[in-house]
Amino acid sequence: MEKDAEQGRCKDEEDDLVELSRSWDWHVRRKVAWNPCTPEEILGVLAKDEVQWVREAVAGNARVSQQALARLAEDGSGYVRAAVALNSQTPGHILEALASDEMVDYDSDLAKNRYLVKEGVARNRNISQSTLVHLARDFDEHVRAKAASNPCMTGDLMDKLVKDVSWLVRDNIARNPATPEDLLVYLSADRIMDVRATVASNPRTPAEALAALAHDKSWEVREAVARNPSLDAKILEELSHHWSWKVREAVAQNPKTPVETVKRLAEDLDQSVQKAALRTLRNNG
Repeated sequence: MEKDAEQGRCKDEEDDLVELSRSWDWHVRRKVAWNPCTPEEILGVLAKDEVQWVREAVAGNARVSQQALARLAEDGSGYVRAAVALNSQTPGHILEALASDEMVDYDSDLAKNRYLVKEGVARNRNISQSTLVHLARDFDEHVRAKAASNPCMTGDLMDKLVKDVSWLVRDNIARNPATPEDLLVYLSADRIMDVRATVASNPRTPAEALAALAHDKSWEVREAVARNPSLDAKILEELSHHWSWKVREAVAQNPKTPVETVKRLAEDLDQSVQKAALRTLRNNG
């Protein structure tokens, strides 16, 4: 029913979108190109727009035709090609061609170049296993990290990446919903706190690993454990006495926390913990 309603809404918007796609203002044309209701024919026209940001928006639209995607994959702008790489409708053979794209963009936050097209390919679920293996071995840690986040990754490949020198790669393996439990256990002892915290927040992490992480030296890891919906009630009770109010707040917000514990936290000395506990009690009726 929702899908029918969405189709009806898009049908009502078509005439306006056709008109707006002819606007002299490229900002307007770009909004049309992003719109999920824009017809395939209009996207085909906008795919040839003289402004790269309009073409980029078309390249990211899930309604764009395969023919237009193939043309945009050879666009002179790396940003357009990166949008093609990220598009959920881009087929494997186009992704394979883009996997060797060396376009870079300077990331001022990291003070280094990023390979945007290769990163986009590595994230795409339509990627072939051979291409994914290739990018998982890339010299750039960010490309490998994006590959590590792809749920299409096999257990054998993950087994190699959990030992990667880059913590970003290991962190994305810990975050990946397809990561086997034994690798989550392995990563629960990682030397980098951020990786352990990611494992601690993963609902698929085995109970024994969560129990160990509940005694981690870093309160940030214990907070992540306290938010895990798979955590045992006994451990939640233990963490409710932790010295850090952030950990106690996380316990108060966890739906698995026993009612008695939440009631006690509602009288905690810290106001943030009190508010979290009272909110949980109200939500649970």
